[in-house]
Amino acid sequence: MTGRLVIVGAGQAGFALAAKVRALGDLRPITIVGAEESLPYQRPPLTKKYLLGEMAFARLLFRPEHWYADNNVEIRLSTWVEQIKRAAKQVIMQDGSALDYETLALTTGATPRRLPPAVGGALEGVYVARDKRDADQLAAEMRAGRRVLIIGGGYIGLEAAAVARHRGLEVTLIEMADRILQRVAAKETADIMRVIHREHDVVIREKTGLKQLIGKNGHVVAAELSDGSTIDVDFVIVGIGVAPNDRLAKEAGLEVGNGIIVDSLARTSDPSIFAAGDCAELPWNGGRIRLESVQNAVDQAEAAAGIIAGGNATYDPKPWFWSDQYDVKLQIAGFNLGYDETLLRPGTREGSASVWYFKQGRFIAVDAINDAKAYVTGKKLLETGINPVKSVLADPSADLKQLLA
Repeated sequence: MTGRLVIVGAGQAGFALAAKVRALGDLRPITIVGAEESLPYQRPPLTKKYLLGEMAFARLLFRPEHWYADNNVEIRLSTWVEQIKRAAKQVIMQDGSALDYETLALTTGATPRRLPPAVGGALEGVYVARDKRDADQLAAEMRAGRRVLIIGGGYIGLEAAAVARHRGLEVTLIEMADRILQRVAAKETADIMRVIHREHDVVIREKTGLKQLIGKNGHVVAAELSDGSTIDVDFVIVGIGVAPNDRLAKEAGLEVGNGIIVDSLARTSDPSIFAAGDCAELPWNGGRIRLESVQNAVDQAEAAAGIIAGGNATYDPKPWFWSDQYDVKLQIAGFNLGYDETLLRPGTREGSASVWYFKQGRFIAVDAINDAKAYVTGKKLLETGINPVKSVLADPSADLKQLLA
């Protein structure tokens, strides 16, 4: 096939798709459209090593600029698509120009949820953490002795807290749910991570929401919390989840749910349009999910590339995730959706542990805290479909290798 492939979105999924199409020997013209001014780059290190000054931005780039010309991949930066005209097979750019496509891929990612202006969300000094601009703004704010309020006790909030403490800031984290990580992890994992953060002097206040931010001369200076207390702050980081960027798809009449709905071939309801990454809702285990992870962005995008290049292999996601906080590496294999039982297993090293998730007796996921052996074992069990013997898991002296025999 020789018709143009247009990729809308220059993040992890967009780059992975273009690179895989070329790796498969498909020479069709490719155009990537990206709203940011930077070449495609890794996002996870932005709010960790990059924010800490331990990694230069150039090291985050997937490929240097010449790679795109060398591989006949046109990349348009600082521009975006305003509309998809499916009948004409065109995308309309923000300047009104049109770009023809034979195949279109939507890798538009997700946008952090922000606080509404009514509670102070429009004040200066209120940030989210998603892209390079966010990281650069936060780097300027993170100076030792300053006070930061983090709203949201999920992975984004906890990772931000760890970086802020590393930089010597005073950190208060609030979570309106009963506990941190309530949506994404078991109580056992949350208990371990809470202790770690409190040992690093993070003030964690659960069952506590934000009533309003208080500003002075347009800049946030304090926060009134749901328990009636008020705390002084120098800036605020909001980590209350993301929303899929599905506006283009919705306005074009594509099927949309919790993201752009795709099949196991990463096709949307229009067979000439694909979607992959954080913006896509995909089939999984008889239901549908949207996976917010680097692993899924790459694997789903590469699966889409295979179909675009003439293959027919379906995408069967094997989710895995990670989170780095202080010197703690939390590695997650599987997806714990709908779990009804957990098992906590101490690790062989001090401070290591794993939490194993089951649904109707079947093993579905593991959280490994500084426990690489548990993570690797759990991942292999999920890949092979072996259900682990719980008596072995419950015995910390037992060798996990037994489970794979």
